[in-house]
Amino acid sequence: LAPVRAHVGLNLVYLVPGETGGMETYARELIEALVAAAPELRLTAFVNREAAGEGKGPWGELVPAVTVPVHARNRVQWVRGEQEMLPRLAARAGVDLVHSLGSTGPAWGRFRRVSTIHDLHYRTVPDAHFGVRGLGMRLLVPLSARRAHRVIAVSHAVRDQLLALLRLPAEKVDVVPHGFGGQRRTEPLPEPEVRRRLGIGNDDSIVLSVSAKRPHKNLMTLLDALALLDAERRPTLVLPGYPTEHEDELRRRAAALGVDRNTRFLGWIDNAELEGLYASAACFVFPSAEGFGLPVLEAMACGVPVACSGEGAVGEVAGDAALRFDPRSPRAIADAVQRLLSDQTEADRLRQAGRVRAGRFTWEGTARGTLESYGRALG
Repeated sequence: LAPVRAHVGLNLVYLVPGETGGMETYARELIEALVAAAPELRLTAFVNREAAGEGKGPWGELVPAVTVPVHARNRVQWVRGEQEMLPRLAARAGVDLVHSLGSTGPAWGRFRRVSTIHDLHYRTVPDAHFGVRGLGMRLLVPLSARRAHRVIAVSHAVRDQLLALLRLPAEKVDVVPHGFGGQRRTEPLPEPEVRRRLGIGNDDSIVLSVSAKRPHKNLMTLLDALALLDAERRPTLVLPGYPTEHEDELRRRAAALGVDRNTRFLGWIDNAELEGLYASAACFVFPSAEGFGLPVLEAMACGVPVACSGEGAVGEVAGDAALRFDPRSPRAIADAVQRLLSDQTEADRLRQAGRVRAGRFTWEGTARGTLESYGRALG
């Protein structure tokens, strides 16, 4: 890999710490990996007032940060900061290239532009984004992709969508998967304490599914699948992830199906409790459509057997290290869960295969692919 001797601005105007999910993980881990992989590369992070005010993170610590004076929780301010202020601040800082890490980016500027597109949910699952944000994504993601000199897709599935839906030329798109493994592990909460906190008996199996409570996460179908399992031996489904208005619908569905006693709706939980859930879970189920699928790798790395959607990027990431199912079929999901709960040989095989699979995705590799994309954009 030839050294990239340039000044790269990282567009993090979208990033509100603790509220941006996988795209925040991507930014934190990629910055550290870029600094390690390319010490000759000059990096400057452009952050919003929320991120600047928090004062924690590789922006400002590992690389210098410039504050774009907007509050990104306000969508209008976020767009104005990214489209109007960022190009001027980047020009003033003398950057050669701006890399936008959150699917949208400035449409103008004398610098070269690279944009990472995480998904096209605004087209493929329109209810993934609500209101002003949904409208913004429909306008800004295509604009960012078309005005960029290089586009990074986080999976082959996203690349295929960019070519088919946005008509991008294939030679403009680089596939650079997310890494995995840089997150700091913490000591897990002991299983007896996990069960006590959640009111789960020692004889009940725990089925874990980590995701935001949003319609495109397909948790309604997962609840339908839970209802198909034998009531006398039904596991407890634990659902950590930040709450939304959709959670009320999920709770009503669980009650209507008669599985509310077998379901635990959790909000954000600390790392120790999450690690404890992974250590206590009999299996991990992920029925969602994603641009990549970091939660699947997280579960695999923790040694939890995984059942997941066989479609798109999630199936691509999981490979043969998970039981894959049709995410539209409650019966297919129920059968996969039942197999992992009852077939110990298969569960053990997937525990081993999952650890191997997760080990193939590294942030070092993500940094190398990103630097190659920078080289093509600058070349």
